[in-house]
Formats: sequence, C-alpha cells, structure tokens
Amino acid sequence: MNLTIRNIPDDVISKIRTLSKTERRSLNNEILIILERGVEEEVHDLFKEKRTVSKNLQIEIWKRLAKEWKDDRSTDEIIKDIYDNRTLGRDFSL
Repeated sequence: MNLTIRNIPDDVISKIRTLSKTERRSLNNEILIILERGVEEEVHDLFKEKRTVSKNLQIEIWKRLAKEWKDDRSTDEIIKDIYDNRTLGRDFSL
C-alpha cells in the first residue's frame, strides 16, 4: 500500500534523515520502523489504560451477544464445552 503524508515539519524530516543515515537504512525503511514502533507503543498504552471494562458495558456486550448466539446444544453441553476447553495459558513471544 502506498501512503502520502503531507506537511511534515522540516525538523522532523531532518531527524528521520539523520536516523536513516546512522542506521544505514533508506528513508522509507526508517519511516516504516518509526511508524511500527509508534503504533506498538500506542496500542500498548491504550490497552494498559483500558484493561478493565465497566460492569454496564460488560452487561451490554453480553446482551448483544446473547441475541446473536445460535447453538443447537443444551446449556449444560455448552458450559461443559467451555470448561473442557479452558487452558492455563499459552506460550508466546513478541
């Protein structure tokens, strides 16, 4: 995908150029790296601040989901399936 960004301040472009030369990367690659790092930080900060959902929002979400949930199994079968498929967690790396 191509993206055009307009009105970037001269001092910002100058800093990016300096970084790209220092790191021996093209200007384009340096901008991509800066964007990736910035997005990761923004997402991290967003989830760090909004880890909890209010009780009212949880209730509203469940009400909406309950209206759309279609399953031929009985409630007991569904509950058993949920418990049977729970895990202690998954290994992952970033």
